[in-house]
Amino acid sequence: AALNPWDVMLCVSGTAIACENALVVAIICYSPALRTPMFVLVGSLATADLLAGLGLILNFVFQYVIRSETVSLLTVGFLVASFAASVSSLLAITVDRYLSLYNALTYYSERTVLCIHTMLAGAWGVSLCLGLLPVLGWNCLHDRTACSVVRPLTKSNVTLLSASFFLIFLIMLHLYIEICKIVCRHAHQIALQQHFLTASHYVTTKKGVSTLAIILGTFGASWLPFAIYCVVGDPEYPSVYTYATLLPATYNSMINPIIYAYRNQEIQRSMWVLFCGCFQAKVSFRSRSPSDV
Repeated sequence: AALNPWDVMLCVSGTAIACENALVVAIICYSPALRTPMFVLVGSLATADLLAGLGLILNFVFQYVIRSETVSLLTVGFLVASFAASVSSLLAITVDRYLSLYNALTYYSERTVLCIHTMLAGAWGVSLCLGLLPVLGWNCLHDRTACSVVRPLTKSNVTLLSASFFLIFLIMLHLYIEICKIVCRHAHQIALQQHFLTASHYVTTKKGVSTLAIILGTFGASWLPFAIYCVVGDPEYPSVYTYATLLPATYNSMINPIIYAYRNQEIQRSMWVLFCGCFQAKVSFRSRSPSDV
């Protein structure tokens, strides 16, 4: 079959995603110091995005090399599970940031570690179940009228996935609003103790709120068009609409390492150690707390 340019772009996107996140996973596995709950969550996100990138590559290869309905179901299920795990890991990171501010005194405890591991186990378990649904029969291979804009997924399947995304997005929006309130309240308390709000406190608060807005805005801009189109779109529409909304969604997995990993000082230091063999003391690094955004 002739190469579809959209499929090529998805494959290129998947390659970039896989390379970026493979580096993050390698750094976290290589550095024993990166074993805190925050980095466990970042590692989960990077692993999910890495699998999603590999899934995009495999989907391209199997679509043009090995054309099989069984393989198509497997690759689609793999992509659904990977992207679902990525979105779920983003939710877990948001919950962790909220808890690190709301329960700052008890954050570094065994209970927190247990909570993080429980969240991740639940997120990956649900994601795996969602990925298995097409393989176990929830597909439209034998009933074309039930197909959605994402073949071979059924309309009810993509509706379930979209509804799950909307729910996660609303939860993240609520938690980030609460985080902004906590950050502003902390800045106000510091101002009362010092009897005035210094410029540095104002700048720090504004920067924190702006960063939260960028994180949530990037997530929403990437996934909302595709989620909405999955609900309102018709399988008879040109496939270019599906590609045009799906491609930006994959960019979220490309941006995640930049937002959650490469900006972190500890990971930057580990990258120096990994690539240079030794840490250059003249480079200054500042430790970041789990609540840093």
